[in-house]
Amino acid sequence: MQQKKMIPIGKQDFETLRKEGYAYVDKTRFVYQLVDSGTYFSLSRPRRFGKSLLLSTFKAYFEGKREVFEGLDIARLEQNWTVRPVFYLDLNTNDYNCLEDLEKRLMSQLADWEQIYPTGVGVFSPGIRFEAVIRKAAEMSGHRVAVLVDGYDKPLMESIGNDELQGAFRSTLNGFYGVLKSMDAYIKFAFLTGVTKFGNMSVFGGLNNVTDISTYSRYADICGITEQELLSYFAPEVDALAEACRMTHDECVERLRRDYAGYHFENDTPEVYNPFSVLNTLDNLKFGSYWFESANLTNLVKLLQKYDYNLSRIADCNVNDSMLSRMDTAIVGLTPIIYLSGYLTIKGYDEEFDTYTLGFPNREVEEGFVEYLAPFYVEKRPTGSAFDISRFVEDLQAGDTEGFVLRLRTLIADAPYDPEDRPEHHYQNLVWLLFELLSFCTEAECHTDLGHMDIVVKTPKYCYVVEFKHIGTAAEALKRISDQRYVLPFALDGQQIIRIGISFDKETRNIDQYLVG
Repeated sequence: MQQKKMIPIGKQDFETLRKEGYAYVDKTRFVYQLVDSGTYFSLSRPRRFGKSLLLSTFKAYFEGKREVFEGLDIARLEQNWTVRPVFYLDLNTNDYNCLEDLEKRLMSQLADWEQIYPTGVGVFSPGIRFEAVIRKAAEMSGHRVAVLVDGYDKPLMESIGNDELQGAFRSTLNGFYGVLKSMDAYIKFAFLTGVTKFGNMSVFGGLNNVTDISTYSRYADICGITEQELLSYFAPEVDALAEACRMTHDECVERLRRDYAGYHFENDTPEVYNPFSVLNTLDNLKFGSYWFESANLTNLVKLLQKYDYNLSRIADCNVNDSMLSRMDTAIVGLTPIIYLSGYLTIKGYDEEFDTYTLGFPNREVEEGFVEYLAPFYVEKRPTGSAFDISRFVEDLQAGDTEGFVLRLRTLIADAPYDPEDRPEHHYQNLVWLLFELLSFCTEAECHTDLGHMDIVVKTPKYCYVVEFKHIGTAAEALKRISDQRYVLPFALDGQQIIRIGISFDKETRNIDQYLVG
């Protein structure tokens, strides 16, 4: 039986992790492949997905710390361990509320490098100082340097929605990262990580020598954990989790898969587990929303409300490749931002139309996202939560359609509504949030398009097929259920089928009529 390992919670330094005996999923073959095959690379992945650990691994490699790689793939692959100057910049350690914050961070890092490689250049722009220190390091060491940037796009992500600040950040970063092209003769290798795709940033116009490997199939699991790695590296930990949760081994693996897997960074690639949640779960011997609870969605919620985002389209939306990683909200909307933040992932690809289908990667993300958003869209009451889901579930379990619809009508009426805020998707968002929350307690599915919203909810006794019409009548909604034969897939499941057609009044923005058939 394998011995349990120390779980590296919060450990992002490769050298420390290895020296202190923490578990490490060997990704060093990727380090060797990238250094051996090219010069400049970028990678986008969601936050807390292992990007910092990967860059730290590159750093230890270029510093020639061969001893910490013993037993790993790269130890047998690499024959020449050349020690090089390493310029490691971590932009994740700061908040960027103004241009001065970014300039201070760059100048501080440059000053540290200049202590090691004195240039005598003096106080100039970050780009000029960066050029000088790279040149000096190459001359002093006799070797071309390595440049590693973690969170290269953090200032831009934090200023989404503030076009003026975005422009200032873009100008400064363009001058700084442009050094990667002008100093090509002195740079052996560069790797930049962030949550956005480097090529789609509209900021590094002249910098065309960076290969973005974010959607390369062969690097799909360069960060994160595959199921094979989970069961290989953490077999005793999975068994301990199963025992603590009173599950069989297979039940435990299925729960891990349901809650934390599901990430795809290109079509037809192995699904990847969120490493942050998996490691915390194994360490605490308890399932939880570790990754989601470490997020700050305040800015994202402000954008969703500012642009009146239709939440009902989020779970099954289609985008093309050019839109997938753009940050220009005025041009491509908010879906790419939600995707880049890790709340959506690739679920499918239509080769004919070159479009990706996006959806929630797993239960942790879906449940956390919906529960976080609900209070922002529903009137907050002193007693109880905004959505008292238990009451809706009780109505459905009892077959009380009148009580359910009345409760739904009250919910919509109580929701904050300001006609000057352009809430075109006022009731769609409320209904979608409700049925998403119901899906965590029952079997609920929601399929939407521009003209209607059809929903299926299953309880032990009943199967509800619900059709909404915001242009049309309740009778037309009920007729559509019959015409489209929505009930056929559920006819043999054993529950009593209840059809409900609901229409909305565009003036009152609430339920107008409902019919049960």
